[in-house]
Amino acid sequence: MGIKTPFVAVDGIVQLFDEKDNFRGIVLIERKNPPLGIAIPGGFVEVGESCEEALIREMKEETGLDVEIIKLLGVYSQPDRDPRFHSVSITYLCKAYGEPVASSDAKDVKIFKLEEIPFDKLVFDHSRILRDYLMR
Repeated sequence: MGIKTPFVAVDGIVQLFDEKDNFRGIVLIERKNPPLGIAIPGGFVEVGESCEEALIREMKEETGLDVEIIKLLGVYSQPDRDPRFHSVSITYLCKAYGEPVASSDAKDVKIFKLEEIPFDKLVFDHSRILRDYLMR
């Protein structure tokens, strides 16, 4: 009998800056697949990939941005955080430049000023993650 473990995911709070290093906001996506809503960009770690490699790949796939990892924000592992199945998210704080473009699982991508984060439209436990980010 095989061991069952949660899925391992990575999420990136992408802080977007202009060419003069002025903070523009954070990048959030509108999900193309259920659960529908606004989310922090992210995805699952593939076999043979580190969490950091997965994060850089997923940010590029969903937002078109090349990110620099600043630090680990936290690990989110409540069994009910994802309505589909038990997943553990390793969430990083990142920095990026340029214009985000939606692709992969993202229907749309937007830049939000911190005071404009749509907490009522966030899926998974992303409102908790973003509140932790804002409190740091």
